[in-house]
Amino acid sequence: MTSDQVPPDPSGELHPDHPRGLMARFRTYFLTGLVVAGPVAITLYLTWWFVNWVDNLVRPFVPTAYRPETYLPFGLPGSGLIVAVIALTLLGFLTANLIGRTLVDLGERLLGRIPAVRAIYRGLKQVFETLFSGNGSSFRRVGLVEFPSPGMWSIVLISQAPNAELAASLPGEEEHISVFLPCAPNPTTGFFFYVPKSKIIEIEMSTEDAATLIMSAGVVQPGSTDQKRAAALAGMANAARIANQASLQPATQPAPAKVE
Repeated sequence: MTSDQVPPDPSGELHPDHPRGLMARFRTYFLTGLVVAGPVAITLYLTWWFVNWVDNLVRPFVPTAYRPETYLPFGLPGSGLIVAVIALTLLGFLTANLIGRTLVDLGERLLGRIPAVRAIYRGLKQVFETLFSGNGSSFRRVGLVEFPSPGMWSIVLISQAPNAELAASLPGEEEHISVFLPCAPNPTTGFFFYVPKSKIIEIEMSTEDAATLIMSAGVVQPGSTDQKRAAALAGMANAARIANQASLQPATQPAPAKVE
């Protein structure tokens, strides 16, 4: 037997010097590392981008004497974010008392006198109050809607019921609910529509799990733990090893027929 003819290992492991098996293992380990490092790298990049964006937005409003780079030979990332958090917290504290509410009401009345600004301000205020209110229920429930055709179901975020004027204009006597259908893989875009309440199937799923399911296009299912994902990766690697081993083994020749 020559050195080029390496028999398969009875234990099931491929010979480490075989070119095809080595490339298959390299591909499997590379994809596994990409699955592990990809989300971490993207998360760090988006966090770094957000911190720098807030710093550049807040830095012009901070006097030069109070900036860290004035006394340090380098800039301090996150200093603008800290200033923004402190300023917003202080603004909320001042708004909670009588004087703060009076000033806010005065500012809202001034903005309400400007025709172009009034509609924008009122719409944005309602959106922020709905999204960041602790008592609100908008986008905190997840449901299924038969869309875009019968037999096809899409995940939607359930919002509020329409007002009386809009509800009276909708056809039928049944109550309607406004829903938002996020698009994959970017859940910030999607479709908004009103659907009869009986056509919505509410499911026990958090909005975070729904967003993860949509962004991953169904790859990451709700309730999948790190151990399950690791087991799935191990199973994928084992399946690739078995497939490559089967392709490397020579096909068995049928036994010659016995001639009497």
